[in-house]
Amino acid sequence: MLLRILIAIVAIGAMGLAALAQTPEQNEASRKATAERLIEGEKACSGCDLFQVDLSYQEFSGIDLSGTRLRQADLSLSTFDKAKLAGANMSIVNGFGLRAEGADFWKVDFADASLVGGWFGGSDFTSAKFDNANLSGSDFETAKGLTQIQLNIACGDASTKLPKGLKLPACKN
Repeated sequence: MLLRILIAIVAIGAMGLAALAQTPEQNEASRKATAERLIEGEKACSGCDLFQVDLSYQEFSGIDLSGTRLRQADLSLSTFDKAKLAGANMSIVNGFGLRAEGADFWKVDFADASLVGGWFGGSDFTSAKFDNANLSGSDFETAKGLTQIQLNIACGDASTKLPKGLKLPACKN
């Protein structure tokens, strides 16, 4: 009898949690508000949800976005010098012209990302994933932590600069 009462209480509590869930519109508004705080100068948002936000043409030097969900975000022509992005989900990002000098990309997921024309001098890519990422025209020449295994599943072009001894498959048109 007591077990049935406890199960009923748990079930009622679970139904109450569903009522507190946000709608897709509320989630989008929340992500945009978070992005706006970062654009206005907030320097840390570890673990934030920035799915599909527009952070293009912005200056984010020194920011801590470790563990943040940046999936499908527009980061084109933004600056992330000395930024901490360890463990972030940056899959399918538009990183055209992204500048990130000395940034921490440890264990970042760049699957299907477009990092075309970026500059990543001295950035750390240890354990980062580049599945189907386009690195064409980007400069990784002084980047750290890159391995041939990581690059074998990405692509680039003749103008992509890599650390000595590493190569990159050509992108297929």
